[in-house]
Amino acid sequence: MDAVLPQALLDGTVIPAHPLALTAERRLDEGRQRALTRYYLEAGAGGIAIGVHTTQFAIHDPSVGLYEPVLALAAEELDRAGASLLRVAGVLGPTERAVREAQSAAGLGYHLALVAASSWGDAPEAEILAGLAAVGEVLPIFGFYLQPAVGGRPFGYPFWRRLFELTSVRAVKIAPFDRYRTIDVVRALADSGRAGEVALYTGNDDSIVTDLITPFDRGVRIVGGLLGQYAVWTCAAVELHRRIRAVTTSADIPPILLTIGAQLTDANAAIFDAEHGFRGCIPGIHHVLCREGVLAGRWCLDPAEELSPGQRAEIDRVWDAYPHLRDTGELRRLLAEHGVPDARPSQLHR
Repeated sequence: MDAVLPQALLDGTVIPAHPLALTAERRLDEGRQRALTRYYLEAGAGGIAIGVHTTQFAIHDPSVGLYEPVLALAAEELDRAGASLLRVAGVLGPTERAVREAQSAAGLGYHLALVAASSWGDAPEAEILAGLAAVGEVLPIFGFYLQPAVGGRPFGYPFWRRLFELTSVRAVKIAPFDRYRTIDVVRALADSGRAGEVALYTGNDDSIVTDLITPFDRGVRIVGGLLGQYAVWTCAAVELHRRIRAVTTSADIPPILLTIGAQLTDANAAIFDAEHGFRGCIPGIHHVLCREGVLAGRWCLDPAEELSPGQRAEIDRVWDAYPHLRDTGELRRLLAEHGVPDARPSQLHR
């Protein structure tokens, strides 16, 4: 990994979880897939994560045959642009598959393997940790605490404390959608003594701003986000992250950030279909991307995966209610009016 990239990871950045562009026949739409990658690049994201939940875990099935092609398309677009972005590849267990996928990702130039510990199923935690260590011999690890509603599994403080003993672990995405479990991970990192070398990223799409502005015990902070929510309205997400990072060392957090945080949670509830247990999460992301003109349709690999009843109306509501969340210029003006300072990435400190 380029020496500059680990520092970018530690400083904190916006990493969209990259969706999958399909045709109406549910085949890979290569042109739209490349356009998605360019969209995140042009929006100012600091990285992309692909092969993750938002990309649809079904691509990991060999019978689908899309894992390597999708990772390759994103890598080609970033190479063509000469972009020094963090390249994160989703990797699923159990161990044999996880190592194989990490090897494929490494061969395509990816920097980190985002490994969902829950993808080992109900295996003993010792077996999962051994599998993660094996992956870490191929690529540095970006740990992933996935919420149970979309296939995750609860892990307590002891698991995370042992995970941070693996020197190959460089970051963790905390996405249990649960404050108690989020603090388990934060506390484990603080106790490990590795807070200066492992970055925490929020995957809690329901509490993005809260996670980013909170100074946790012993100075530990969540410095960035790797989020499905960042797959849409990415320009505004980059602007908001930059503004938050500019005030994290301030004694006073501007109240407008808390207001925007609540608005973003409301918007996310609609896009992710919280009312129906997140069943319409991926179609919701696709629907917004269609409205933005990036995707041609909401199609998922599973024909049954569609918007839930009433979800489209909810997305329309938040689209109209919060234009600043999807327009960087308006968000910049709003934050400036409330005294939230701007900062370029070079001015940010962990």
